[in-house]
Amino acid sequence: MKSAAMDDFVAQVQAASDILSVVASYVPLKRKGNRYWGCCPFHRENTPSFSVVPSEGFFYCFGCHAGGNVFKFLSLIENVSYFEAIKMQAEKLNIPLPEEEKSKQEVAREQKIADMRKVLEMARDFFHSCLINTDYGAPGLAYFAGRDISRATIEAFRLGFAPDSFQKLRDAFLRRGIKEELLVECGLAATRRSGEVYDRFRHRVIIPIADERGRVVGFGGRVIGNGAPNQPKYLNSPETLVFNKRRLLFGLDRSRRAIKEAGYAILVEGYMDAISLFGAGVENVAASLGTAFTVEQCRLLLRYAPEIYFCYDSDEAGQKATVRALSVIRETGAEARVLIVPEGKDPDEFVRKNGAEAFRNLTQTALPLAEYQIRYVLQHHEVRTMEGKARALTAILPVLRECSAVERSGYVSRLTRTLGVEEGIIWQELRQYRSDPADELQTMRAPIRKLARQADNAVRRAGRIVIRQVWNDPGTLAHLSALIPLADFPYPLHGVILRYLAERAERGDASDDAAALAELDEAAADELSRALVEDTGGEDSLKLYDDCLRVLRRAYLTPLYEEHRLRADTLEKEGRDFWQELAESQRIRKEMDDL
Repeated sequence: MKSAAMDDFVAQVQAASDILSVVASYVPLKRKGNRYWGCCPFHRENTPSFSVVPSEGFFYCFGCHAGGNVFKFLSLIENVSYFEAIKMQAEKLNIPLPEEEKSKQEVAREQKIADMRKVLEMARDFFHSCLINTDYGAPGLAYFAGRDISRATIEAFRLGFAPDSFQKLRDAFLRRGIKEELLVECGLAATRRSGEVYDRFRHRVIIPIADERGRVVGFGGRVIGNGAPNQPKYLNSPETLVFNKRRLLFGLDRSRRAIKEAGYAILVEGYMDAISLFGAGVENVAASLGTAFTVEQCRLLLRYAPEIYFCYDSDEAGQKATVRALSVIRETGAEARVLIVPEGKDPDEFVRKNGAEAFRNLTQTALPLAEYQIRYVLQHHEVRTMEGKARALTAILPVLRECSAVERSGYVSRLTRTLGVEEGIIWQELRQYRSDPADELQTMRAPIRKLARQADNAVRRAGRIVIRQVWNDPGTLAHLSALIPLADFPYPLHGVILRYLAERAERGDASDDAAALAELDEAAADELSRALVEDTGGEDSLKLYDDCLRVLRRAYLTPLYEEHRLRADTLEKEGRDFWQELAESQRIRKEMDDL
């Protein structure tokens, strides 16, 4: 760590962090004894091999061999650096980052972000005031009234209106001392080729977009009426220092508590669907900002509930977006279902006509992920022809592969009837199936890690047990190194870990997983994690340690014995004195036999 203050900060965050609750917010876990198991979020699997041991503060996957503490888990699942994960956790726990010396670039960037947040908040208030306090807002109020958006909902979301003017906001902000450059950087203004700066949002109702903490990061603008030719119906803020659509969900700042209480999130496509549902009383709803659903957005929802109900528009574009979104789901371990809105209505239209209770009742008939995907394929292929049957089956194979054995058997039987293809042929095609990256249902992101088959043996298992003993009692190191020099440890990776622990002990530093996982390379950090998480079967730790020492001592002596034996043979053949080498080899052999 960089300083004593930073060490204290990390220790404080670590002490306040519960690895079980953090991991469980992303991964469904089941308890078995003193550990918890679930399907690994870092590689594809159907049988749980991912383990969390709260008493040790570590996780480990026996499939892809990812392991570490709470910060390592966050860094992997959020795709951020180890220290960024520490800061992310500190922010959740409201633990302030210690003041430290920053470069001019860092100071300038932080100031820029602070300035942008201030301007965006001012813009939200400007648009909101234009809607409710000026004559400019009359078209906006009429639009919201036509969508049955109440005044209370307008206030809750701070909805606004952008006047039909190229410089209304620009001029108002210039008078307040805000520079044009900052307006452009915030996405509130744009620049013509001539250099003139003009308002980006004009004659549109304005929906403020906030991050998870409720801070304004951008805006969505919906044109009034049909708009001018070639004018987009919706206009969003561009990506900025504070606005990244892949990592945001509209309305989550208001709905996260309701999502947690309900145990599931309802995900819709657009702002107005989310606003309309929320206003009607369905508050566990968020929207994916009109863009393709991302892994980052899925993980954001999984912090609050393990289930996601997709309720995209019923048109062709909405169905395709649903299929793509469901492909993303497989990478995260979330449970997904699809709400089918009757009569092809949009969520907004349905809830206005039928009310919140009728909408909630749709969850009772929501389709499982695989069911929806198979229906989609069958609806979009001409299954009356042999060519159409073949194409449909090819598209369905990736879905069947992801199902449980029971589900797969049921779907194969149904497809036999629907496609008129013999069941044996479908099973044969499924066995021969190899994932094609170009497949329409395989557009998902690659897993973070790959399944890795690692050779394991008694020596490596013994090394992990010894590492665990040293971790818990650094005083053991002197005894261990007297029997097995750490530089010549039988399994080299274990030697790396033990030498690191020895260096810490020499400095008087206690075992510290935050430091170890930050300073060891990935392979060593993963192996250390496995050593601390692995179940030793409840055996007496000291007896187990002694047994493992004998295994490791023998593994250390074996190449040493061969070295002296071969040297004695060579000296004898050369007619030189070989007795000393022979005696040493025999001494080593005897010790090995006595172990």
